[in-house]
Order: sequence, then C-alpha cells, then structure tokens
Amino acid sequence: MNILLVLAFLFFTGSTLGWILEVFWRRFFSKNNPEKKWINPGFLTGPYLPLYGLSLIILFLLSFTDVSFIKSPGLQKTVLFIFMAVCITCIEYVAGLIFIKGMNIKLWDYSRNRFNIKGIICLQYSFYWIILSAVYYFLIHPKILSWLYWFTNHLTFSFTVGFFYGIFFMDLCYTFNLSAKIRKYAKEEKIIIRYENLKNSFRKKNEEFLQKTRFLFPLKSEKKPLREMLAEIFNAKQ
Repeated sequence: MNILLVLAFLFFTGSTLGWILEVFWRRFFSKNNPEKKWINPGFLTGPYLPLYGLSLIILFLLSFTDVSFIKSPGLQKTVLFIFMAVCITCIEYVAGLIFIKGMNIKLWDYSRNRFNIKGIICLQYSFYWIILSAVYYFLIHPKILSWLYWFTNHLTFSFTVGFFYGIFFMDLCYTFNLSAKIRKYAKEEKIIIRYENLKNSFRKKNEEFLQKTRFLFPLKSEKKPLREMLAEIFNAKQ
C-alpha cells in the first residue's frame, strides 16, 4: 500500500466521522447546548475535525502495537486502549495549547470538569477516548483494513479524497485569515477568547438582527464588521 494514500484516506475518514459524532453529541448530550440546537462543532467551516483525523491515524498505527509481553489477553487490550487514549489526550493538549499561546483562542474549555489541566484536557474526556479506542479496535479497525484494501485498488476514489483536501485547504486559508483578525483583537485587549462562547455570542447577535443563524459560517455577520461585533460582545460582558 502507498503509505501517503493510506494516511490521506484515514485523515479524511476520521475528520468527517468525528465531525458527525460531535454534531450529534452537541445536539443531544452536551450540557453547553441547553437549547438543543444543531451546532457546527468545528473550528473550520466545513464538515471535518482535523483532531479526529489525526486521532484515527494514531489509533490505526497503535492497533499494530505488540503487547504480547503481557500474559493476560484482557489486560493486553486494557493497556493498549489506555495507551491509545493517553496518546490522543496528548495530541489534544498540544493542539489546545498551540491555539491558546499562538492565537489567543481557546477552542474548547473543560474548566468546569473535574481533574482538568488548564481547561484543555480532563479525566472525563480521556475516559471517553478509552471507550472510543475500544470501539475502534473491535468494530472499526477490521473494516478500515478492508476499506484501505479497496481504496488502494480503486485509485479513482483518490479523486474524491483529493477534492476533499482541495476544499479543506481553502477552508484553512479562510479560517486562519478570520482567526488572525480575532487574534489581533485578543492581543490588543490582552484576553483569551473562548471560541465556543464566541460562536454562541455571534449566534445570539445575529438572531437579534433577525438574521438566519449560520451553520457553516457562525462567525459571519452581514450587519457589522467582525471587529465591531467582537467589541460589542466583550464590552457587554464587562
């Protein structure tokens, strides 16, 4: 198998499935969405979450880890799933820290959860990663292998993946241009902007203007410039 095609396919699959999972989680289970609205969970505009794409790659690679030095089969799997969860939690922590330090943006906030570190990671969601690792290993990994075999033998499908990456990189350019403006405002005000709270505030502001709430462009307003909207939101909270 071509390793680059395999990694590209895994990232594409993980990012998309992760986005779907987060949409339903926030709609039906999240305590931060009491109105039970459909919310685009991503930092990017489109239907993908890169953190899940990287996580799927990690899970795929770690599934081949040799744990035969542990005698008990049950303990082998337990250690493997915990190791998977630790690796993904580390990725989550590094990604969150990069945005806080580099962009003055906090993409998610676990400050209200017990046993959290800087609100970036917490024990509860690390436990969820253990569960997802087990689900992946027993239910998804065998299918992933067959998908990869099919994918590498039907290279015309690579055009679909290529189209995904074309849209993905255009989305990156758009979002980071927007983030640069948010970062500039945050630096001037010496604040860390909580991204989910910001999206909720924009949604409420747009509803005040009788605009239709945007699912794919939650930080876009037809009425006022971004900086003016940011100033109104954060001045109102003071």
